[in-house]
Amino acid sequence: MVVLKGLSKSYVRGGATVAALADINLEIRRGEFCAFIGPSGCGKSTLLNLIAGLDQPTTGDIVLDGRSTTGLSSSEWTRIRRETIGIVFQAFHLVHGLTAEENVALPLLLRGDSGRSAAMRASEVLEMVGMSRRRHHRPGELSGGEQQRVAIARALAHRPRLLLADEPTGNIDSHQGADIMTLIRNLAKAGEQTVLLVTHSDQAAHTADYVWTIQDGRLVARTERHPELVAR
Repeated sequence: MVVLKGLSKSYVRGGATVAALADINLEIRRGEFCAFIGPSGCGKSTLLNLIAGLDQPTTGDIVLDGRSTTGLSSSEWTRIRRETIGIVFQAFHLVHGLTAEENVALPLLLRGDSGRSAAMRASEVLEMVGMSRRRHHRPGELSGGEQQRVAIARALAHRPRLLLADEPTGNIDSHQGADIMTLIRNLAKAGEQTVLLVTHSDQAAHTADYVWTIQDGRLVARTERHPELVAR
């Protein structure tokens, strides 16, 4: 589903070149749940932003669902995100003037779905994340965990084949975080989505099928899930 070939990203800061990622080669197969963990500044979020098309690599190629993304225009990346990729952010990024249901329906309307179709799908996914009874509430009336559930529903509304989660438990407490990670795993597996998770939390990372550690912009170790976690 996701193939990274010699992926590197560098920035120029104060006249010096800083390597955020260096020669990443990796394949994540369809339906797998892969987590990336490492200290702040190691390149985790940069990697996810590149795969989402929110930033462009300095060198290398990203292949999504068998298609090279090298040379894609901004509008082509927008179409891929609307059709293929769902993104869950740490900061939720909900529109505060809209209800939970309207927030979930919004990306569907933006891609051209009818109002009735978007509303029906929004209602369906809010039920999936346990937020049906809060669908008419605005973000300011919801807890952090509830807002993240709405954000997950929004990310899954268009049935993406790839779900990217960037520190999805970073702004909620550990109990809510555990619930959110269980929800992401269960919904992704039910929908046969491929999931890439970026996190600093060992607890969150070990809900994945396997974990890659990133250090100084490089993949340094892969860890399979512990047998007791699989059984749990």
